[in-house]
Amino acid sequence: MNKHKRECASMRINRFLAQCGLCSRREADRWILAGRVRVNGEIVRQPGLIVGTQDEVVVDGKPARPIQRHSYFLYNKPRGLLCSRKDARGRPLIYDQLDVPPNVQSIGRLDMDTEGLLLLTNDGELHRRLTDPHLRLAREYRARVAGHLSLETLATLRRGGLDIGQGEQSDAWDVIVDAESASHSWLTIIVRRGRWREVRRTLAAAGHPVRRLIRTRFGPIRLDQDMPQGSWRSLSKAEVRKLKRYHP
Repeated sequence: MNKHKRECASMRINRFLAQCGLCSRREADRWILAGRVRVNGEIVRQPGLIVGTQDEVVVDGKPARPIQRHSYFLYNKPRGLLCSRKDARGRPLIYDQLDVPPNVQSIGRLDMDTEGLLLLTNDGELHRRLTDPHLRLAREYRARVAGHLSLETLATLRRGGLDIGQGEQSDAWDVIVDAESASHSWLTIIVRRGRWREVRRTLAAAGHPVRRLIRTRFGPIRLDQDMPQGSWRSLSKAEVRKLKRYHP
């Protein structure tokens, strides 16, 4: 390879690992600092190290190679599955149910008891962009909660600033009441950060614990209305373009 081609193929090692579909750039940084990555036989701990096609990159003893073709999936996750490749407690995993390549990972996560839309890909660059909190990507949920929400509670949820524990406050939400019965209410909620159990923690703090939670939209992609729980499909080319061009 001539010098010009080599320079064009060179990039930071965290970006290289993301292009291999192994992880996001942020996670690659953690792997590198933990000593899990070797370049040409030597452990490296500099996320900014430049590598090229002439370098041999190994993660946990396995060669890392850029993906020639990316995959993109939409999964209608049922309750009771963990969004992880492994679990020390032996709980059921989404990947036990999915027939997808081993380097595919979920874009963000849904907690074990949350249902609905989950996107998965081995496109590390897209994964990094869509999980960047600065993007403020819209995530829409339908929530069945205990009781009826007062106008004051709705105003609080829309304004934000509610103490949700762990030193955190709730963000301002878009929230509407879709239906009410004697003992519960159905809400549509839009949040713009993917914090741990944010919807459940916020509604519990507001006095209305979540009884059921379904994600129906992630950025520009909506859950198919007739899609059975536990099923998945590939994203269309048009849907992938929407994700790559997405700006709130």
